[in-house]
Amino acid sequence: MSRISVRGFAVASATAVTTVGAVVGVASGSTPAVDDNNFEATAADTTLLADIPAGQQAQVQTASLTQQADAQASAADSAAKKSAEESARIQAAKDAKSKKQAAEDKLEKERQEKKEAAERASRSEVRSTTSFATQGSYTVAEIQAIARQIVPADQFQCFSNIVDHESTWNYRATNPSSGAYGLVQAYPGSKMASAGADWQTNPATQIKWGLSYMNGRYGSPCGAWSYWLVHHSY
Repeated sequence: MSRISVRGFAVASATAVTTVGAVVGVASGSTPAVDDNNFEATAADTTLLADIPAGQQAQVQTASLTQQADAQASAADSAAKKSAEESARIQAAKDAKSKKQAAEDKLEKERQEKKEAAERASRSEVRSTTSFATQGSYTVAEIQAIARQIVPADQFQCFSNIVDHESTWNYRATNPSSGAYGLVQAYPGSKMASAGADWQTNPATQIKWGLSYMNGRYGSPCGAWSYWLVHHSY
């Protein structure tokens, strides 16, 4: 029941009471205290919720509370819906970012694996030594030129560093204590026979064996050089 309907009910009740009073006054010969035209205005001005019967008061109050509860519930539902939509949007953005990063990481990993595989293939490549003419003797410059043709370019400096320290590029260098022999000081020197029967006189054979040894034990000449820097041997 709206406020207007409640007030109308109260006005009607007050008018009825006032009218009864007026009739009684006339019958008794008394003059009405209020002009008939002011009955409704006076009743309206003095109308209170207390003038409405108790049962109807409860109905009015219950309707008002119900409307307030419905409004609050509607507002709460709207807020919850907006919050859920925002959370879903944020999560979707996070998921998309994670998927993109995962794809990029996978691609980078594949590139790195291909690069490493190519490097390993290059290091492990068995390069023929037959193309080098056998000589009675070799200068350091000639031996280094042969090494540059056998050792991968990105590994040559590390290989050269080791040979510098082990034999100073003397392919006939012999360690009097251990018997290590050649450019890379293989111990015993006869190990180099796996690369060629001329291991004692052919620097190309010694370089081939040395490269294979460094790749097999340390992954590369640079890996061997890193070890050498710490232990002064390899």
